[in-house]
Amino acid sequence: MDPLIITAATPASWLWPSDDYKPTDPLDVDALVAETVRCREAGATVVHIHAEGAWNEVIEGIRANCDIIVQSGMSTLTADERADVFRQKSEMISIMLGHHDEAFPGLDNHVLHTREESVDYALRCREHGIKPEFEVWHSGSVWNLEYVRDKGVLDAPYITTFFLGWPGGTWSPPTVEEYSYRRRLMPEGCAVIVSVMGEGQRQVHTAAIQQGDHIRIGTEDWPFDRKGERATASKLVAEAAQLSEFLGRPVATVAQARAILGV
Repeated sequence: MDPLIITAATPASWLWPSDDYKPTDPLDVDALVAETVRCREAGATVVHIHAEGAWNEVIEGIRANCDIIVQSGMSTLTADERADVFRQKSEMISIMLGHHDEAFPGLDNHVLHTREESVDYALRCREHGIKPEFEVWHSGSVWNLEYVRDKGVLDAPYITTFFLGWPGGTWSPPTVEEYSYRRRLMPEGCAVIVSVMGEGQRQVHTAAIQQGDHIRIGTEDWPFDRKGERATASKLVAEAAQLSEFLGRPVATVAQARAILGV
């Protein structure tokens, strides 16, 4: 079994915004970079970031301060709207395999992403030396992944992230049963990461760790520690690393994570 890759999801929570930490707040580049460094020190080898309007500053700041792998999020955006991410050659870029249908407080998010868009994204990623990270929200996402793969525009391993418990029309139950069902559908050659929004997160993450898959954890997904108290992304990463060690699976180094993900 490969060592565990922990992805730190540093953005603010859409579902549980706090008075002092909202997704709509202006981006504090220095604070984001500093928290990314703390996540790396806690055991994360990948950081998932949102940095609209400041992609250059954030990516450059992270690279100047630590060796973590940068995964640039905001898959609601078109490829043209993420030109800075491509120019910076972020190691990974998040791509939605279908329709965004999310229901957060004060925000209903509906964006259609066609299979043709996914193919175009994959071609741009290959051109810029970036690995696409495909968001798998349900079984239809798996069908779309195979469609893109069969076009011959992807290089294995295929980086995929399962989303469970995220509210809206693409919701799926945050349970071990749902994780196991979707895992059986995945084609060969996939590196699977698991993101869970909700109280079932630790049970699903435990199953994923034991099955050899990888996990995403942080303030964007479920901003509460094992005591139920609001926590920073770096504290949540530290808890996940401790859990993995307890289960007998070592946490990956950055070099190991790059090899596993083909970055």
